[in-house]
Amino acid sequence: MKISFIGGGNMAAALIAGLVKQNLDPTNILVAEPSETRRDELAKQFSIPTTASNSDAVQHAELVILAVKPQIIPKVCSELSATLPSVAPVILSIAAGIQTSLLTQILGEHIPVIRTMPNTPSGIGCGATALFAVDIVTPAQKNAAETIMNAVGITVWLDDEKLMDTVTAVSGSGPAYFFQVIEAMEKAAIELGLSTETARLLTRQTAYGATKMALESREPAAVLRQQVTSPGGTTAAALDVLNNGNINNLFQRALAAAQHRAKELNRR
Repeated sequence: MKISFIGGGNMAAALIAGLVKQNLDPTNILVAEPSETRRDELAKQFSIPTTASNSDAVQHAELVILAVKPQIIPKVCSELSATLPSVAPVILSIAAGIQTSLLTQILGEHIPVIRTMPNTPSGIGCGATALFAVDIVTPAQKNAAETIMNAVGITVWLDDEKLMDTVTAVSGSGPAYFFQVIEAMEKAAIELGLSTETARLLTRQTAYGATKMALESREPAAVLRQQVTSPGGTTAAALDVLNNGNINNLFQRALAAAQHRAKELNRR
């Protein structure tokens, strides 16, 4: 498949790295990027062709990835709508908050459009991405989009685009929640006597190990938590403090706030 990127930023580079790692021929990847310096960097790093023209990039592409900032999506799509070939490529948008209705309004109702919501760990191949496709997207086109996003992590499909706001609250903003927990644990460990480096190393390896166990286990998180928690033990003492602070309610309120804010931003 011939894939063109509109925009050559960090997320585009992460996707290209993942695709090349999966043995996609680099000559089948084309990046349109206005910065000559950035074009040179990408060409050198991945041995891919580049161009300064968005219009040129879509002429022979089977799938086009919109990897530009959300605020310039209308301008970019207006430019592309005038130059898309008669056999239109699939448009895969990774622009946060941009609904498919806006894309099809500018590009045309006949254009197959897929919206995705990747998160920042995609940059190291550990992303979590949700996808939503308009009705005219074929199973083969959905499979192609899924393959691309699987190059940087795991994927899930949504049947209702409105759920993208919930995805934003869970996996889009989610890395920050875990960083907050890591930050708090490191600070507490230092205050309890550990050196900064020891607190950092133990906390982050513990977070990594717990996450890896959760991913590899079929058990619910509640069961995994119970397996670590001996009645009357140290873990139980710590969890009592967290539960007395109503941690579950705090997370529910936090995710609801993020979802509400995502809806507000989408209405702009």
